[in-house]
Amino acid sequence: MTPHVVSTKTLVKSTIFAVIIAAVVFVCFILPAEYNIDPTHIGHRLGLTALASHDDTLTETGIAVATERGQELIEVIVPAGKGIEYKFQMGRYDKMTYEWLTDDEPLYFDLHGEPEGDTTGYFESYAIATLAEMKGSFTAPFDGSHGWYWNNESDKPIAIQLIIKGQYTVIGLKQ
Repeated sequence: MTPHVVSTKTLVKSTIFAVIIAAVVFVCFILPAEYNIDPTHIGHRLGLTALASHDDTLTETGIAVATERGQELIEVIVPAGKGIEYKFQMGRYDKMTYEWLTDDEPLYFDLHGEPEGDTTGYFESYAIATLAEMKGSFTAPFDGSHGWYWNNESDKPIAIQLIIKGQYTVIGLKQ
């Protein structure tokens, strides 16, 4: 018995057809459901854009917490010869994507979190380095405050552009 051989022409046609179907699914279903981008308006008619829109909700403590936010830009100034912390309240398993950068001035930093209600001074570091920029994401391993400590050892203030998106409530500068 001879095996069935598929021609190159048939493989190319099948591949093109699969790519077209994938593009249609992406534009009509994935973009509206995940990113609230709906160029065809099919996602809205099917209710998929509601999956991408996230509102503030009340936690068990009655505190309003933003469950998902669009991208935000925050400018933080680290004074000369000083260190600062900038924090966000996050729940366990909440996610954040981030990018921060300076004007090519490296800063020592510690991206870390502190468990809610802990009075021992415990914190968990996720990344420690000296860099002028960093991009990444993390998932909070516990309820609490999470963010950066930046230390400026130079003799001039350094501005940081912090771009974030995710599930958090801004605490801001922590003294």
